[in-house]
Amino acid sequence: MDKSISQCARWLLASGLLCNAAAMLLAPQAWYLSMPGVLYTGPFNIHFVRDIGCAYAMAGGGLLWRACRPATGAAAAIAGAGFLLMHALVHLGETLAGLCGWSQLLQDVPGVVLPALLAAGLALPPHFNRNDHDRLADPFAPRRL
Repeated sequence: MDKSISQCARWLLASGLLCNAAAMLLAPQAWYLSMPGVLYTGPFNIHFVRDIGCAYAMAGGGLLWRACRPATGAAAAIAGAGFLLMHALVHLGETLAGLCGWSQLLQDVPGVVLPALLAAGLALPPHFNRNDHDRLADPFAPRRL
């Protein structure tokens, strides 16, 4: 993917995640009532909505860091994408276990699954060479100049 397109996508996804987090933290009941399908996940719990809002804020912040500082923000973006991927897997697991129907999972695809996949793709550097892998595997290893 072109660097400018991926940077723009990081900014857009980070903005969406941070807006969602702000709504969850500042107006949790309004968020709960306005999100399609959320009513079927259990009764409103202000503390729980705000906890998840914090996770969305961290995921958005990680992608924002990667957008602002591409060279140093990959780890933060990967951590944020990790939350989003695990969240999507919870939705898939609940569907497979019969707790939710497939129609609910399909309804969750635009707001849960696609952002997770997009975040995962945008978090990683475009390619690794051997020296990159060694540096990531052992950040304290001596460097060759």
